[in-house]
Amino acid sequence: MSAKNETNRPVKRSEVSKLRWTWQEMKNNKTAYFMLAPFFILFLIFTVLPVVLSIFLSLTNFNMLQVPSFVGIENFMDLFLNDEIFMLACQNTLIFAAVTGPVSYILALLVAWFINELPPKIRAVVTLIFYAPSISGQAYLIWKTLFSSDSYGWANAVLTKYGLISQPILWFQDAKYVMALCIVVALWTSLGTAFLSFIAGFQTIDRSMYEAAAVDGIKNRWQELWYITLPTMRPQLMFGAVLSITNSFGFGAVVDALCGFPSVDYAAHTIMHHLSDYGGARYEIGYASAIAVILFVIMFSANIIIKKALSKVGE
Repeated sequence: MSAKNETNRPVKRSEVSKLRWTWQEMKNNKTAYFMLAPFFILFLIFTVLPVVLSIFLSLTNFNMLQVPSFVGIENFMDLFLNDEIFMLACQNTLIFAAVTGPVSYILALLVAWFINELPPKIRAVVTLIFYAPSISGQAYLIWKTLFSSDSYGWANAVLTKYGLISQPILWFQDAKYVMALCIVVALWTSLGTAFLSFIAGFQTIDRSMYEAAAVDGIKNRWQELWYITLPTMRPQLMFGAVLSITNSFGFGAVVDALCGFPSVDYAAHTIMHHLSDYGGARYEIGYASAIAVILFVIMFSANIIIKKALSKVGE
């Protein structure tokens, strides 16, 4: 909508300064901006402000009791040059993200695609079955029972019965198994909000587009998926990608529930655990803020890469 002057004549953007043009647009659409104001204010207070504050505190030495003292990039230097646990946490986080991020994203998309082809009543039941693990507060109990460290654990019982092991394996207390088991459990609980958004996206696609595509030369379901379905679902795909990235880089509850904190030999210690250690236990807020800033940069960069990759869908 173009801004208008006192004579109700449309004002071209070239006739006024950018700031004045913006102000005129806001005045002309004041109702819309008024409706957006609550969300915008909350977004500034609880998202933008904490990020800015973390960047500032990452350059200080702050313990929540004394006034922050400026130390520059000393916290970042210590993280990368002197903190071996942090480097191990980065390695574990990248491994976990590289596996669970893409796999959970593709798994959610394919399962949603499969469910979308089912009749409505069956679709509702199957959706609940796949979605239930992500909302169940006791989901980890199944895996803790399955891989219990004593002979009552199902995995140990089966392996012992068939003579594959002579004594129970301490699954979550053995560094060899911790990361793999945590990845499996994370994938099992990964069909959450993104999964539902994909199902909703499939439901909104106009079926006539497939008929028109068949006339234009689309020959099979995979071509329909690539050239019609996925390009139409770009908003849902981007939303799901953001959630997958956030969950894969920010995981920690899986390890805490299965292995405790910290995990044995830091085998599943992540950046989030390191942040929780220094921020929530040691109260070294400046150092913890530096960790948070690094995690923010990694996640932000991953989002940009995913956004560019999704822009190529259907080309």
